[in-house]
Amino acid sequence: MSGDRQNLLGLSRVQLENFFTGLGEKSYRARQMMKWIYRRGESDFDRMTDISKTLRERLKEIAEVRAPEIVTEQLSDDGTRKWLLRAGANQAIEMVFIPETDRGTLCISSQVGCALDCSFCSTGKQGFNRNLSSAEIAGQVWLAKRLLGETTLASERVISNVVFMGMGEPLANYRNVVPVLEILIDELGFELSRRRVTLSTSGLVPNLKRLADDCNVALAVSLHAPNDELRNQLVPINRRHPIRELLAACWAYAEKHSNRSITFEYVMMDGINDSLVHARQLARLLRRRPAKVNLIPFNPFPGTTYRCSPVRRINEFRQILLDGGIMTTTRRTRGQDIDAACGQLAGKVKDRTTARLGDKLGIQVKSA
Repeated sequence: MSGDRQNLLGLSRVQLENFFTGLGEKSYRARQMMKWIYRRGESDFDRMTDISKTLRERLKEIAEVRAPEIVTEQLSDDGTRKWLLRAGANQAIEMVFIPETDRGTLCISSQVGCALDCSFCSTGKQGFNRNLSSAEIAGQVWLAKRLLGETTLASERVISNVVFMGMGEPLANYRNVVPVLEILIDELGFELSRRRVTLSTSGLVPNLKRLADDCNVALAVSLHAPNDELRNQLVPINRRHPIRELLAACWAYAEKHSNRSITFEYVMMDGINDSLVHARQLARLLRRRPAKVNLIPFNPFPGTTYRCSPVRRINEFRQILLDGGIMTTTRRTRGQDIDAACGQLAGKVKDRTTARLGDKLGIQVKSA
């Protein structure tokens, strides 16, 4: 906020209704404001012509619509765009837009850094500073729509998909992420299909169980190993919530939301988790379950010792899963020349206030 003004970005329909009724206004003002902010991308109260001049003047005194500030922008040879956004003094986050022939995917961040310390992820190696506010999270989508020239016409929609696969673990910032999920799928908000909003998690099981009751969006789980011994090394949160517990929460989520399958992300690392034995173990874990697998070629970053699995091995791994009746795809690497590919987002994290999970499993990962 600027001073004591309330940033209206990131407020869900219910939150906006509470804001306006708290001012002595009718609740329908929330619907008007949502259309102006999320559908039309407006930040100037004077242009909100169906709101009385008296209320507009009052809003200018007590409220604002403010998105994160752009620090830098990069454009990849393949059309991928990456923005570095300011997140306070000496802090920055990244968001990425990936254009394809049949969709436009915006990858957004939920934290400044990440505390989960997955060994193959550049973001995790940066450490953790703080959670992003709902305004900072929703503000990324709002800002990208303006930068990409998206209009209110559905036929001219540039951003068709939003994925929480940028910096941070979304379920560790539950309080601020869930209102944004609601805004993304609200018909008065960004109006995206539930199937086109994806939350990616490394496996904070208690909040995953809460999510099943609170919101219905697509779920992607960062699995990366078919057994606890290996996953403990790659994804340290597994020491707290092992695979059996994680999968039970996943199947409960799928059952809660009919016709919902879970996507399991699996980064392919040469000689680490890509053997045919690993493939058969993974097939046994997911067989006859509402599951699909997305194999992700490992994307290198400075200081890593991991290498990407050879293409032949990725194809062999995929075939074993397909033969086991599990829908499996291999993600096409995008934006690698500007470090915008999966696992490469690092932003700028200083003044780390929380130890990495790999250093100390006693950190707080529950929402406030």
